[in-house]
Amino acid sequence: MTPGATGTATHVEVEGRQLRLSNLDKVLYPAAGFRKSEVIDYYTRIAPVLLPHLAGRPLTLKRYPDGVEGESFYEKRCPSHRPPWVETVPVWTGRTRGDVDYCLANDLPTLVWLANLATLELHPSLSRGDDLDRPTTMVFDLDPGGPASLVECCRVGLLVKELFDDLDVQVVAKTSGGKGLQLYVPLDTAVDYDRTKSFSRTVAQLLERRHPKLVVSHMAKELRTGKVFIDWSQNDEHKTTVSVYSLRARERPTVSTPVTWDEVTEVAEGGDPDLLRFEAAAVLDRVARLGDLFRPVLDLQQELPTL
Repeated sequence: MTPGATGTATHVEVEGRQLRLSNLDKVLYPAAGFRKSEVIDYYTRIAPVLLPHLAGRPLTLKRYPDGVEGESFYEKRCPSHRPPWVETVPVWTGRTRGDVDYCLANDLPTLVWLANLATLELHPSLSRGDDLDRPTTMVFDLDPGGPASLVECCRVGLLVKELFDDLDVQVVAKTSGGKGLQLYVPLDTAVDYDRTKSFSRTVAQLLERRHPKLVVSHMAKELRTGKVFIDWSQNDEHKTTVSVYSLRARERPTVSTPVTWDEVTEVAEGGDPDLLRFEAAAVLDRVARLGDLFRPVLDLQQELPTL
């Protein structure tokens, strides 16, 4: 970025696009003293590995104009004041009985513009905008019910992996950036949400029958105490899951971070959930050392198996 200050705003050039950045000193994570400028810097530096996972996907924004301790809101309709070069894709919605233009984060200028809007969290569709009925992954969102924690999520994650290993299908893991773990099954063949939702629900119910003291497949919160809810319902065209490498609106600037199965095993066996809690600086360091551990979600060629 090429900066130039004018009043309270800073004008920058990003890949030939002109942007006006405002309130850069505003603290968005008070407990960490993490400012808006640092949010923008993080998204700028993580962009080479993040953008391929966002490209072409309708994006729901979760914005925190007054920081994580203030009011927030989800924004599906791409703001009307967007620059003319921000790409969008129309998505039909039954609520308005018409198309809603969603933002597409296809390039760095758009990502910087979104960060300047205090978009802390990025929630892309499991489909691409040019084929909205076809998910390219199946996802399992593992959500612990206290006193269960990320440790129990790792144990359940290994059970899911073992099941798919038997089907000769690879699963890729990332943290939620909070207390949970999220598992992605890349799919490169034609499949619809009815199939992925049905398949994922069957997996959740199967593991619940096998491990009733650890796993629950029902959403009711009163059933989750001390167990891990395998949320299969995320496999829906109307739902989104937080993006890999997205910041989370927690007390500190944690990130939804791809992890290795060795790391998952270490937490499952050792019982220390802090080993899989990563803030922005640590994630940038991991990517510099390890590259994009989530790249298989884009590259793997595998079909939805028969369970």
